[in-house]
Amino acid sequence: MTAAAAFLLVGPLAGCDAAAHAVAGTAPNISAGQSLGGDSAREAAQALVLLERIPVKGRAPKTGYTRDEFGPAWADTDHNGCDTRNDILARDLTGETFKPGTNNCVVATGKLADKYTGTTINFVHGQDTSSDIQIDHIVPLSDAWQKGAQQLSADQRKELANDPLNLMAADGPTNSAKGDNDAATWLPPNKSFRCEYVERQTAVKTKYSLWATQAEHDAIAGILNNCQ
Repeated sequence: MTAAAAFLLVGPLAGCDAAAHAVAGTAPNISAGQSLGGDSAREAAQALVLLERIPVKGRAPKTGYTRDEFGPAWADTDHNGCDTRNDILARDLTGETFKPGTNNCVVATGKLADKYTGTTINFVHGQDTSSDIQIDHIVPLSDAWQKGAQQLSADQRKELANDPLNLMAADGPTNSAKGDNDAATWLPPNKSFRCEYVERQTAVKTKYSLWATQAEHDAIAGILNNCQ
């Protein structure tokens, strides 16, 4: 079972209290090598239940948003000695090797089965090559800021920015094209990943008590209804 699916199983039973408890630090973890996939009818149905509990509101102003509002980029929030970017690379890449002398923290090479494009990307750590694979916030931080994250504490925003549930290694140019768009304005080119993509977004928004616009809600619902 995926980590997103595990959260979805808890969410409908425990409601908002569970989401609030998860923000406090008892969220499901996605460990290195664990599968992220899954677009079964059951998971889509669970996501639809959660979606109906997400408030629908207009987008708040972006005033005051900076990346710093979510803490230092790629902080070591799980205290394993490795930064979050390398944790996610190690989780999502296969055949990875590590830079010597980094205690198996800095990923040197590996191969990514990219879910956004459906292609395979070879990763090589380096000044001119590392950006070929970026770490995407499935719910973009700017989008989160405009849909409730302003009301979270600084520690909660830091957890959101480094939560494995909200992070995925992805093709760099495709991730850059996504920007801070929500599901109403951007979806993965790889259509077979769209069910899992919006399931993950729904799980993250539930966990951190974020809201959705009407257009975003309708776009997610349309995708989930076609996953069944």
